Amino acid sequence: MDISALVIFAGALLVAAGSPGPSIAALVARVITRGWRDVLPFLAAMWIGEGIWLSFAILGLAYVAETFHMAFVAIKYAGVAYLLYLAWKMWTAPVETGGEALPNAGSRLRLFFTGMAVTLGNPKIMMFYLALLPTIIDVASVTLIGWAELTLTMVVVLVAVDAVWVLAATQARRLLKSPRAMRIANRTSASMMAGAAAAIATR
Repeated sequence: MDISALVIFAGALLVAAGSPGPSIAALVARVITRGWRDVLPFLAAMWIGEGIWLSFAILGLAYVAETFHMAFVAIKYAGVAYLLYLAWKMWTAPVETGGEALPNAGSRLRLFFTGMAVTLGNPKIMMFYLALLPTIIDVASVTLIGWAELTLTMVVVLVAVDAVWVLAATQARRLLKSPRAMRIANRTSASMMAGAAAAIATR
C-alpha cells in the first residue's frame, strides 16, 4: 500500500471516529462511573465490527472495479460527494449532550454483543468506507497484505481515539456538557473532513 494513501485513510478515519457525539458521551460516562476495564469488551466488539465492515467494503469495491469500470468511476466521485455530505452533517450537527446508555449489567459478554450490535447494525460505517476507499486506493489490486495494512491502520486509529477519550474521561465529560465546545468540535471536524475530500478529489 502507498504510504500516502494510508495516511489519508487514517486522517479521514481519525476525524470521523474522534468527533464527539452520543456514543462518545456514553463511553465517557461509563468509564467515569464504572472504570475503564468495564468498557473493554464493548470497545473490542466495535473494533471487530469495524473490521468486518471494512472487509465487506474492500471485497465489494474490488468486484465492482474489475467488472463494471464506469460504475466504479461513478462510485469514486460519489465518494467525494459523500465525504462532503458528512462534513456538512458534522457542521450542522445538534449539540445535545445526552448519551446512549450502555447495558447496566456487568456481564462482559453482554457488553461485547452490544458493541457488535451497535457496529454491525450501523450500515453508515460501510458507507463511509465505500465512499473513502475508491478515492485513495486502487481497490481492484488490493492484496491480502494490502487488506491487512488497511485493517491494521484502522485498528491503530480507533484504539488511539478511544484511548484518548478513556484517559481524559473526566475532562471529556465536562467538554461534552458544553454546547459551545461541542459546536466548535463538530465544526472543526467538519472543516477537516471537507479538506480531506478536497485533497482526495485533486489526487
